[in-house]
Amino acid sequence: MLSAVTVALTLLLMLAAQAVPTTQAAVPPVLAPPSSDPANSAFTTDAGLILVAIKPLGVADYELAMQVLQGALANDTDATRKAATRNWRVFKASATDAKGNALYVHVMLPAVPGFDYRPSLLVDALVKELAPDLLTRYQDAFASPPSKLDLTELANMAVAPILPPEPKAPETAKPGTKKPGR
Repeated sequence: MLSAVTVALTLLLMLAAQAVPTTQAAVPPVLAPPSSDPANSAFTTDAGLILVAIKPLGVADYELAMQVLQGALANDTDATRKAATRNWRVFKASATDAKGNALYVHVMLPAVPGFDYRPSLLVDALVKELAPDLLTRYQDAFASPPSKLDLTELANMAVAPILPPEPKAPETAKPGTKKPGR
């Protein structure tokens, strides 16, 4: 669907847009156990991306579902969902993929490990009055299953690196002295 270079460039651009300087050392991510559900959109790390290809005729349905979800989340009072979706952003690529499908990138930075970010589950749980076929049209809009990437930060280029301490040079004996024990 997408080349590795496209994914890498997209990721770098998204992270650069989100960069917030920090002076703390990187904290190892808290890992959540992987799910046995192949459609699960939960991350096992503290950052994630979901890449979505939508058929040209399904763009309006997909975007409507995202707008309905956004409105429902804005009014949601559940603390877990609020925390999980606080830093969830959806971007639409200006170009299509090789097959003419619209491309969307969901960025969770940070992600809440273990939270299932599947829009269909959230819409189903939060929206009580749906157009009768909104979820069906949403699901039919996909050109292929979404690609989910669990990410661990390697470097934040907006801040100076925290370098490991330099190794100490071995002590050398002064001329005319013997090392103890010899």
